[in-house]
Amino acid sequence: MYNKDMKKLSVLLVAALLLSGNAYLQCEAGILSAQKARIEQNRINKSILNSVKNVINQQTIFANKYDLKGLKTLYSPNFVNSDGFTKDIYFKLIDETWKTYPDIVYSTEIKNIEFSENYASVLVEETAVATSQENIGDFTAVGELYSTSKCIYYLEKQGTKWLINSEKILEETSSLKYGDARYVNMELSAPNQTGSGKYYTATLKVDAPKDSVVVASINKENIVFPQTKTDEAFRKLPDNNILERFFISNNKNVNEYTVASVGITRAENYSADKIRVYMGGLAFIMTRVNVIPENKYLILDDKQIIKDEDNGKGK
Repeated sequence: MYNKDMKKLSVLLVAALLLSGNAYLQCEAGILSAQKARIEQNRINKSILNSVKNVINQQTIFANKYDLKGLKTLYSPNFVNSDGFTKDIYFKLIDETWKTYPDIVYSTEIKNIEFSENYASVLVEETAVATSQENIGDFTAVGELYSTSKCIYYLEKQGTKWLINSEKILEETSSLKYGDARYVNMELSAPNQTGSGKYYTATLKVDAPKDSVVVASINKENIVFPQTKTDEAFRKLPDNNILERFFISNNKNVNEYTVASVGITRAENYSADKIRVYMGGLAFIMTRVNVIPENKYLILDDKQIIKDEDNGKGK
């Protein structure tokens, strides 16, 4: 009896061992399969990341070579940016910039990349530096351009290539300074973003030299093509060296620039009884204000809707 029981027990133990070994092998196979899947996904992610980075890096390379044809190959035919500019208009502006500033140099720093299988967004900080020459009266003034921006490029995989299909500029500031203005600190501040038809304040601060008189103006311009300019009204900078102006953002569904013009005048003795006043420096500062379009349909509840064209009275 004892031997029979022992044999039964042995058979059960062997069966249990076989079953547990099979379960272990299945578990191990599952782990290996998951590891292979993760390795393959990491390989795919790395490939996408490198491809997207390469587009942004090539963009800077083509720009610094002033290679318009090469630069166009990185953009989708259906490209449109957040200002509503199509690919044709966008590249016309680039071409005009290169003709105006033939020595412009660009640098780009990638801050963040997010992507899926077919789409990617790249947050970058960009800088552009250039010189400019303008004939003012009998002499030639040398100017320095310095521009910074923070923007997001949106890319889409089309076939085997990643192409830029849109761009959104979050922040943008540019300054062009001539003569003595190159050595004067100036700051133009305005909101990066505001609603359509809303009031906002633009403030200009200038560290004015003590032996000079500073005149300045602040205006705003809609970001459209072709660009339109507004009339300037210069006034003497107040004693606190701060000039402010209130604006109402446009309701035309376009973004806008706040633009400050600054003139630094100096005086010197021309003769015993005469003083000569001359422009010692000139500067232009521009900052972007992104305007959020007004929602034309505001839903209050399931039964009511306010329409913009009814001025809030239609239901």
